[in-house]
Amino acid sequence: MNKRRRLIGTVQSNKMDKTVVVEVSRTYQHPLYRKVVRGSKNYKAHDELACNVGDKVVIVECAPVSRTKRFVVEKIIKAEIRQEGELEAITEETLEAIAAEGEQE
Repeated sequence: MNKRRRLIGTVQSNKMDKTVVVEVSRTYQHPLYRKVVRGSKNYKAHDELACNVGDKVVIVECAPVSRTKRFVVEKIIKAEIRQEGELEAITEETLEAIAAEGEQE
């Protein structure tokens, strides 16, 4: 195993060609106040595996691919099952349910 940094995060965007934006969340203790703080950071990663938004992935440090890309997607841990148009169908169903509840009252 090599010494490259491996981070686990969620794909936030895949609109670029062969590039995904991965959000890596971490929790740490504040040095002075000792409170547990949640922080997150977005990394651009080179994507040859065709990740979708919502996928949980492992990204690995690499030599610079471009000006902002310093990571490569190594593997997909958990794939988000969602096709195009599914999100609109979910929102339409919830709007219909809310309208039906309003009519009953």
